[in-house]
Amino acid sequence: HSTRKCQGGAGTGAVSPHKRFLPASGSLGGGRDGDPGDPGAQIPLESPVAAGPGTAAENGALHYRYINRLAKFSGTYIASEAPLLLSQVALVDPEDRKPTEVQWRYTEEGERVRVSLRTGRIIPLPLRQRRDGVVPEQWIDGPKDTSVENALEKTYLPSLRTFEEEIMDAAGIVETRRARKSYWY
Repeated sequence: HSTRKCQGGAGTGAVSPHKRFLPASGSLGGGRDGDPGDPGAQIPLESPVAAGPGTAAENGALHYRYINRLAKFSGTYIASEAPLLLSQVALVDPEDRKPTEVQWRYTEEGERVRVSLRTGRIIPLPLRQRRDGVVPEQWIDGPKDTSVENALEKTYLPSLRTFEEEIMDAAGIVETRRARKSYWY
C-alpha cells in the first residue's frame, strides 16, 4: 500500500456525484452508516452498472424472491444480488479500514489518484485483470511459456519463390522441367 500523501487540489469540477466517484473494479467498499443491510460490511466492488448510478458488489445487496410460481406450486425461493446505489457505498481508507469520502487529485508527478478526505492518504487503484482472470502485472512465466524474446524473434526470411519452390530447396530437390507458358484472357 502506498504511504504517499497528496497535496494537489481537487480535480472534480461540476460533475454529478455518480460520474465523479465511479469506483474501480476490485476496490474495497464499505457500507455507510444508516444504510439497510450490514452498514459496516466491507465488500469487493465489481464494475459500475451501466444503466444507472449503481455498482455491483459480491453478496452486497441480497434480496429474496420466488421463481416459477404457479397456481398449484409455490415456486422456489432464491436469493438474488442487486446493485448497490453509489450513495450506499464508500471506499475503504487503507489507514484505518473505515469507509471514507474520496476525491480525485493529482500528485506532483501529474498522476491522477484517489485521496481519502479524512486522512489525506492515497487509495490505490486495484490491479486490472483480464477476462480470463489473469492479472498481467503478477504473471510469472512457466516452463512451457514462450519468452518475449523468442516470440519477437524474426525467423522468417521473405523470398520471391512459391511455397513449393521453398520446400524443394529445403529438401534438396532439383527440378529440371520447365512449366509451359499459360495465358489468361
